Amino acid sequence: MGIIEELKWRELISDCTNLDELQGRLSEGPITLYCGFDPTADSLHVGSLVPLLALRRFQDFGHHPIAVAGGATGSIGDPSGKTAERKLLTFEQLKGNIDGVKKQLGNFMAFEGTDNVARLVDNAEWTSPLSFLDVLRDIGKHFKVNAMISKESVRARMEDREVGISYTEFSYMILQALDFFHLFEKHCCELQIGGSDQWGNITAGIDLIHRKHNKQSYGLTLPLITNADGTKFGKTESGAVWLDVDRTSIYQFYQFWVRVDDRDVIRYLKYFTFLPQVEIEQLAKQHEAEPQARIAHKTLAQEVTRLVHGEPATTEAIRASEILFGGGLDGITEATFCEIAREVPTCELTTDRFSGEGIWVPEILHEAGLAQSRGQARKDVKGGGVYVNSKRIDNEQQKINSEDLIFNKYVLLRRGKRNYALVIAL
Repeated sequence: MGIIEELKWRELISDCTNLDELQGRLSEGPITLYCGFDPTADSLHVGSLVPLLALRRFQDFGHHPIAVAGGATGSIGDPSGKTAERKLLTFEQLKGNIDGVKKQLGNFMAFEGTDNVARLVDNAEWTSPLSFLDVLRDIGKHFKVNAMISKESVRARMEDREVGISYTEFSYMILQALDFFHLFEKHCCELQIGGSDQWGNITAGIDLIHRKHNKQSYGLTLPLITNADGTKFGKTESGAVWLDVDRTSIYQFYQFWVRVDDRDVIRYLKYFTFLPQVEIEQLAKQHEAEPQARIAHKTLAQEVTRLVHGEPATTEAIRASEILFGGGLDGITEATFCEIAREVPTCELTTDRFSGEGIWVPEILHEAGLAQSRGQARKDVKGGGVYVNSKRIDNEQQKINSEDLIFNKYVLLRRGKRNYALVIAL
């Protein structure tokens, strides 16, 4: 199976300029390809994984990937898929975002130790030195306005008379075409990939290369992911799911994949993992036979979390999930416990409250917000629904003292199946 067959099986091809010709070119030997990532934030999100992993898939098949951080294009803003003008970032914001995005791009491909090493470049390197006149004379003359306004990303905005499109965003297509043209000249890059909303920008680059050099180049788009229920992929109630742990904790990241719709899980295994066809087909059979076991969901969560955050972090996420779903604390590491601490409400008590005999369980439940009153807390204890450090409490007279503090600082409380609170002794 070649890379095109692999992408077809994974349902990762949305469109291609000429698929048969591209397959013929790939059969001749390795190709250099690129994908651009604009730094609209200081982190990529899970929606960026499809093109990122596509670059990796090409590299695994022996091809030469280039990841482009959009220092230039990001300062303008891509109108594709947007119903309103983007707010321009300051150059300070842009620099911070580029630093964050570059760090993440570097985690997904091999940049050394292989014959087909990946490259990471910033399009500001070749765009910033150009003057406005340079662009107009050398590049702009090859673009026909009537062709530009026929592109979906531009046409949709022009049809909205209230919003419209600025000349700045209208020019984005030229900048992206310039990227393809530059990489074609400097690195013999013949293929650009991107989301299906990038089709107009990609074909603009192909046209520019043809007009300037009369040479063939190719474009391949990947599907924009939507959930089976029609909601936008990568969004939760708390917002976007980011690759940066400071924006989305590893536990939250892991849980996002565990909780995907049953109708999406096999499709997402194809999109977001490198598991082979035979293994995914086996998971599909298991999922159909025993959907309640959620084997496919757990596999998806483990594989993607491992890709993005590494093996140790994945182990911690799994352990944290087990604990927050009723598992014990035996052998827990402080790193894993701190991951749990980020996910539950916290309450601070002075250390002296735990000295001597300590504090009554009903009292700490009330102060931590898990019971409206001490009387209610006592009823909860009698009912068998109260846990301290994952151990059931059946005595309302029991106290918690300094010996019960996990890592000499924490007490994990639970009422019922899912109501948690973390008490921190300060």
